[in-house]
Amino acid sequence: MELGQGTGPLRGVKIVELAGIGPGPHACMTLADLGADVIRIDRPGGQMLSFGEKDFMGRGRPTIALNLKDPAAVETVLKLVESADVLIEGNRPGVTERLGLGPEDCFARNPKLVYGRMTGWGQDGPLAQAAGHDMNYISIAGALFAMGQDKTRPQFPANLLGDFGGGSMYLVVGVLAALLEARISGQGQVVDAAIVDGTAHLNAMGALMVGIGLAQPDQRASGMLDGAAAFYDVYETSDGRHMSVGAIEPQFFAAFVDLLGIAESAPQQFEFDRVEELRDLIARTFRTRTMAEWTAVFEGTDACVAPILTIPEAAEHPHMKARGVYADRDGMLQPAPAPRFSRTAPSIGMPAAAAGSHTRDALAAWGIDDVDALIESGAAAQP
Repeated sequence: MELGQGTGPLRGVKIVELAGIGPGPHACMTLADLGADVIRIDRPGGQMLSFGEKDFMGRGRPTIALNLKDPAAVETVLKLVESADVLIEGNRPGVTERLGLGPEDCFARNPKLVYGRMTGWGQDGPLAQAAGHDMNYISIAGALFAMGQDKTRPQFPANLLGDFGGGSMYLVVGVLAALLEARISGQGQVVDAAIVDGTAHLNAMGALMVGIGLAQPDQRASGMLDGAAAFYDVYETSDGRHMSVGAIEPQFFAAFVDLLGIAESAPQQFEFDRVEELRDLIARTFRTRTMAEWTAVFEGTDACVAPILTIPEAAEHPHMKARGVYADRDGMLQPAPAPRFSRTAPSIGMPAAAAGSHTRDALAAWGIDDVDALIESGAAAQP
């Protein structure tokens, strides 16, 4: 098995992943997509909420199974760390230290190592040891309160904002920044990527709008971008589908009302005392045609209107298809690597596999001797 053959700009960067769920695997998928050599360490039998060969967030890297309660397995990880650039883990604070795989254990083997830690609450603070999930983190971070146009209750965006926006992407940014610094200084460090931190940072514009008075801190749908404005909203069509309208700039609003056919009767864009009148007019007009018909009217114009598509529909949209935003690989529709690079284009690597499928080959490729002895002792597993 050849490792380190990724086509992206991280080709040659070696990463040890202590497998978890949610943002950690997503971050490691991203790094693997970008060309890094990632070796994924699963527990025998796999992780909770892991779907084996169908779990494409496990793509692009081999999976080995180690019983980290066994000292021989822990020593194996430390040997992997010796030649690695990065280790990523997503346990509660203190877990890897108790296993003998904490930062100090790893730095003793490799002082240049970047040690990436992915948690919800962070490595310290009153809630550091508490359980939680995406919506709990974005609640405490101040992001969930203002979400949604229902003034009576917040509406949460699945787990996109916390796990993957405030979590995975900030872990990736932190790891890459620390990796660059390590190559300059010759010293590694810990990256404490907390979902609460990243979500608050990601919500900078929301905080700005509250700070300058363009949104109310204790009200939903009170700002221009969260539903108070009729020109930035979602509208139903005659077939029960929906269109998104984002006609913020005056020239875009002018194009919008003209193409919608209400330019003569619509209130002015910033007549705030007539907002609901404008919203009602827009809503009634959208309900006169289907989503496909309105798409034909608006697509390619400066009106800033787009149909709200399902994932399979998005994959077939001409623009998305032309850019190859989605890929049908290994029988699964999945997002292609992002972003794009002019010279070192990333690509989807090996498909996801059941936990431990590559134990023997991957450990040998990373220079681990006596793999068969590890398997026979139960320290490692090869399904």
